[in-house]
Amino acid sequence: MARLPDRYNSFSALREHETEGVDYRIHIEDRSSNVAVIAPHGGFIEPATSEVALAIADERFSLYRFEGLDAVRLHHELHVTSENFDEPIANGLVGSSSIVVAVHGRTDRDDPLTSWIGGLDTSLRDRIVEALRLNGFVAAARMKGEALAGASAGNVCNRGKRQAGVQLEIPRGVRDILMKDAEKMKRYASAIRGAIDEFDRVLSSGESL
Repeated sequence: MARLPDRYNSFSALREHETEGVDYRIHIEDRSSNVAVIAPHGGFIEPATSEVALAIADERFSLYRFEGLDAVRLHHELHVTSENFDEPIANGLVGSSSIVVAVHGRTDRDDPLTSWIGGLDTSLRDRIVEALRLNGFVAAARMKGEALAGASAGNVCNRGKRQAGVQLEIPRGVRDILMKDAEKMKRYASAIRGAIDEFDRVLSSGESL
């Protein structure tokens, strides 16, 4: 079944009708890192994306989470699409970061095991795909023109210093597995973090990507 259209077309519109601390909350941990991991649809909006983002950041990378607080509310009620996500704290963190990884959840569709990895940072995208596969997970790169590819310049993941980031789209089935199996969650997050670390090292050294 198709998702309903988003109720709000921006955070600015959302905050006029929703109450922080009641309907949503914002977590920010700015660790002065080159890397920002963000979950703009966390909490009950896209379940488990907050937890995956937290596991990837691992008290090392900067972390941002926008979380819906009511389990009863439907996805579209607090979901602001990535191109329109204009929450000021998120914008500030993303804009000051060289590497941005956004964690999202997708419906299973007909591909319930594959994490779709998109964004304009194609080098890091491909490294994350490879790292997940090497650790026993199914992953595929999303190309421009495909659904949920994160290839728009206005996508929040692509608003960092380099104007290119990565978007993870994790199917609900995989998110449920990760939440039930701490070892798999650790392995999934560690694979992504390792790919980010290696990419950051290459980026900082000036080597060819």
